[in-house]
Amino acid sequence: MPIRQPRLAIVGGGPAGLTVGILLHKHQIPFTIFEYRPKPTDDELESPVGMLDLHEESGLAALKECALLEGFESHTAVCSEAQIIANKEGDIIYKDDGGPEARPEISRNSLTKLLLDQLPAGSIHWEHKLSSASYLAGDSDNVEIELNFGRHGKHTFDFVVGADGTWSRVRTLLTSAKPRYAGLQYMMLAIRHVSERYPTISEYVGTGSFVSLGKRNGIMCQRALQDSALIYAFLSVDNEHFAEDSGLTKGTPAEASERLLNDEGLFGQFGPKLKELLQTACEEETRLDPNAKLVVRSLYTLPHGHSWEHRTGVTLVGDASHVMLPFAGEGVNVAMWDALDVSRSIIKAYESSATSAVAFQAALDPLVKEFEVNMAARAKEKADEASNNAKLMLGSEDGATAMADWMRAAMQQAKATRPSVE
Repeated sequence: MPIRQPRLAIVGGGPAGLTVGILLHKHQIPFTIFEYRPKPTDDELESPVGMLDLHEESGLAALKECALLEGFESHTAVCSEAQIIANKEGDIIYKDDGGPEARPEISRNSLTKLLLDQLPAGSIHWEHKLSSASYLAGDSDNVEIELNFGRHGKHTFDFVVGADGTWSRVRTLLTSAKPRYAGLQYMMLAIRHVSERYPTISEYVGTGSFVSLGKRNGIMCQRALQDSALIYAFLSVDNEHFAEDSGLTKGTPAEASERLLNDEGLFGQFGPKLKELLQTACEEETRLDPNAKLVVRSLYTLPHGHSWEHRTGVTLVGDASHVMLPFAGEGVNVAMWDALDVSRSIIKAYESSATSAVAFQAALDPLVKEFEVNMAARAKEKADEASNNAKLMLGSEDGATAMADWMRAAMQQAKATRPSVE
């Protein structure tokens, strides 16, 4: 077999996949990213979406290695680190200006743009949805993986990083494990230009994060792009198909608001300020697009402590590897941590064997095996934290008090252990 350079593929153009691409590019390592979505427009990247708080040991560490910390800081003024907690009646029972650790917030769209701008033209193949992934049978010394992109054809690689999210197709090469419904569903709605158009609401929810919890449901808010109040309405429901079966998704958000605000099992027992917040968000979404139906999404997790038996030529990062609940702010952080670590493994192997796919695989295989062991351990720890937080917030009749008590204890502990300044 002729000696040739290794062929590398990254499936998925989210934060994890883009981070891997940037780090490989910085070391002149050829790669291709395949992303099933169309390339986002500038207008789409300026629209309000969820905010992400990046942590020093993970998301921020990855951005530092990408030489993007300075650019990142210019996007952190949208949402402060302040926290407000209200009970289901709408009374504020806890406020702070941010925890003991600096965890600056950035819009998911701003982070995407920040990362995309660092990648060379043509390195991402947009609208390439992976149909299947398989090992090729052969007598060669190196393992080859075939990625089938349907109408875009099949491509063969020596190493594939699966960064293709919750319903990963790359994952099928390593494990039969599938995400399981977590008993939670949510709606995401935005009130744009809230400071000017709804100053009372703007003052109520504050400049950072706001949460109201009760009866195992919750209304949460973050400040977002376009001076938005981004509203998440969480429901604890055992039926994975509740939104469809109940008819909530048959109408517009404005039409669904009557059921949301009056049903005792939804938000009927929440106070008038909270109902106003949710109703305004529903009406604003319908005003923006009168034909759009209410979108309700379900939350999923992979089995507790999920891992797999290592195989040559492929690995997983981010949600493809460890789907967890969003209640610890760790999803994007551990994904970027994964990206940082697997990139270091690839770079180390490539530097010693850039001209030979066979030698590259031989050098990379033990490094990836070690990476997967470490990744599984930290993912389990973060998934446990997220699961425990979900139980604290949405697992009881009065999650607001439980969360407020926990925050006070955490702040007091941080204050007690903080080094004194003489």
